[in-house]
Amino acid sequence: MCGLDPDSQYVDLAVEVFSMLADATRVRIVLALRGNGELSVNHLSEIVGKAPAAVSQHLAKLRLARIVVARHEGTRAFYSLANEHVPQMVSDAIFQAEHSLGGVPRHHHRDADAEASRKESA
Repeated sequence: MCGLDPDSQYVDLAVEVFSMLADATRVRIVLALRGNGELSVNHLSEIVGKAPAAVSQHLAKLRLARIVVARHEGTRAFYSLANEHVPQMVSDAIFQAEHSLGGVPRHHHRDADAEASRKESA
């Protein structure tokens, strides 16, 4: 059975992933890790603007959901994304949010700019 079928066994698990991402701090953590590879709790705390203890709790939940992985170096932990799927989902959700504002979303401007450049060079 295909995982994308409506009656797939993965639908409930997908809902759990969405539930895990239904938190602004967790989405910010995913976005921070998306562009930076591996970061410490303190560095993530600075990026997302939350206390290290709060970020650590969110990371623990993301780790249990297998969204992030941890590497320990002495007493410090460094976190990275487990795979490319969640950051892609978060990017797509941000793009969808841009559509809700009306007009031409910012991510479509890149497409238009690339098309214009391609036509100029032809």
